[in-house]
Amino acid sequence: MAEKIWEKNVQADQRIEKFTVGRDREMDLCLAKYDVLGSMAHIRMLESVGLLQADELEVLLIVLKEIYQTIEEGTFVIEDDVEDVHSQVELLLTRKLGDVGKKIHSGRSRNDQVLVDLKLFARTELMKITGQVNYLIEALIEQSNRYKHVLLPGYTHLQIAMPSSFGLWFGAYAESLADDLQLLLSAWKITNRNPLGSAAGYGSSFPLNRQMTTDLLGFDSMNYNVVYAQMGRGKMERTVANALASVAATVSKLAFDACMYNSQNFGFIKLPDEFTTGSSIMPHKKNPDVFELTRAKCNKIQSLPQQIMLITNNLPSGYFRDLQIIKEVFIPAFDELKDCLDMTSLMMSRLQVNERILDDSKYDLIFSVETVNKLTLSGVPFRDAYKQVGLDIETGGFNPDKAIRHTHEGSIGNLCNDEILLYKNEIISQFDFEKVKQAIDQLLA
Repeated sequence: MAEKIWEKNVQADQRIEKFTVGRDREMDLCLAKYDVLGSMAHIRMLESVGLLQADELEVLLIVLKEIYQTIEEGTFVIEDDVEDVHSQVELLLTRKLGDVGKKIHSGRSRNDQVLVDLKLFARTELMKITGQVNYLIEALIEQSNRYKHVLLPGYTHLQIAMPSSFGLWFGAYAESLADDLQLLLSAWKITNRNPLGSAAGYGSSFPLNRQMTTDLLGFDSMNYNVVYAQMGRGKMERTVANALASVAATVSKLAFDACMYNSQNFGFIKLPDEFTTGSSIMPHKKNPDVFELTRAKCNKIQSLPQQIMLITNNLPSGYFRDLQIIKEVFIPAFDELKDCLDMTSLMMSRLQVNERILDDSKYDLIFSVETVNKLTLSGVPFRDAYKQVGLDIETGGFNPDKAIRHTHEGSIGNLCNDEILLYKNEIISQFDFEKVKQAIDQLLA
């Protein structure tokens, strides 16, 4: 049995060990390569301040790169009697290099190790999510432009209200996601700060060079105050979770619209048959299960900030084991949202639009405001025009004018899709992903 890195003469009760380790081994597999990257930056810094010899650094880097390769290949494991990824990496180094492997922990704690691992993990996942949101926005704008002249009824209180269009419908969700990118950007900026060197939350008497590890790992800056660096555990995850929840809220609403519009009672859109599922007893059924599951998964993701808040909201400063539980809800959320974004992009790009919706006379009344506005433009006071059209509707004498004359910014006739794309691109340009990629490539070179 591997000795715990914190053990001295007394071994922990196995029941205590099982309870305290929990799902850490499972969650830490997602953090493994980031733990190796953090260790590579840390030991380069240790060598620069005289806590490692150059030849020790060289062999440590060789073995760490070998471990990184096993992680990429999917063969890395955290052994059953090893607590976490940090202990496993140190154990592998010590098995291969002896006492040299024991030197890598100088000037750090598992507290700042997991902090940097989670930040590097979240940073990478935010890059992926941002890319997928960008792709979905582009797909929605493409559909908005393709179907910009196809009208459909707009609703208030789920009652037919005024003319809308597929140009507006697709474009509205594109702009909503662009706003969600603002929250992803804020989450990125808070995530992209280096906690390494804060140790257990109170710094170190070693002459650490925290700016060096900040640069090596491609962070924008460090978390300067070591107590705050530790306080950031939970805060970073909650901030990121809020951004994920905002994206999820947009996608969930879009999925609900799609389910509703796809039903026979609406008949606004149709999914390709291969994108639907059937019933075990009703041979005619073509169910929009993908959108229904997307709605449910995204609603689940929207609960994530509250889960993290309830784990952390009564904790004072310093480290507490409660924080370990955040990993179990935080880490899986990224894959769930990425799956939803992939499916939504696929479905949105392939759905078929009903181009004759408003031929049905039941939608005639949505043109009442058009008639009121036309009378107002001819000189009739608006309130009088409103009353006149209302009376015509009550007596059955209303004849709709279906000519749409919306020209102002963001309306049916002036979608501003180019402006939405410009807004989106300006936000994405602020992430500076290339700087991060170059730093990690150089660290692994």
